[in-house]
Order: sequence, then structure tokens, then C-alpha cells
Amino acid sequence: MRILLDECIDVRLRHDLPGHNVKTVRYAGWAGIKNGHLLRLAAESDQFDVFLTLDKNLPRQQQLENLPFAIVILRTPSSDISSVRLLLPEFLRRIAEFRPGHAYVLP
Repeated sequence: MRILLDECIDVRLRHDLPGHNVKTVRYAGWAGIKNGHLLRLAAESDQFDVFLTLDKNLPRQQQLENLPFAIVILRTPSSDISSVRLLLPEFLRRIAEFRPGHAYVLP
């Protein structure tokens, strides 16, 4: 699975997703770009299956149905890497069910 990590997620998390091609927004050269433009760039690049974020407002702020990747929102009490890591087992268990143009909130 090709995963793009949003800027709000600690970049070290990419090492916790073995077997997947994981890029960060910063590595892609898109640091500081607002969500709407970021999603368009990611869609135009055709490089991702999942956009992983902590931004729970994203589905209300953006049109997602035509995106060529799924949006997965991790609902955590903080953006601390230890909090985010707690949701990775469920993310990895469900990864095959994520469909382009849809948003999923975990847990």
C-alpha cells in the first residue's frame, strides 16, 4: 500500500508500517501546503492509496469523493507518536478495506 503521512504525524511513524511504501508530506516537497491544495497535488501525483492524518475536520472541509485515494483519520488524544502508534494495529488490520474517495475515522 502506498501511504502519504500528513505533516501532523510524526515522521518516525513511517518505520512502523513495514511492507508499505510510506512517504511524508515533507519528503514529497509539500510541507506547509494547505489541505485542499495538498490533496490536489497528491491526487495529481497518482502515487498514493491512503492519506493518513490526524485532522478530524478534513472530511467537512474538502470534497473527497473524487480523490484517487482514501483518507484515514486517526482519532487520538494527542499527536504524540506514542498515542498514534496505539491505533496502528487497527489501521493495518483494516487497510485492505479503505476505498478511494472515502474517509475513515479510527477508532
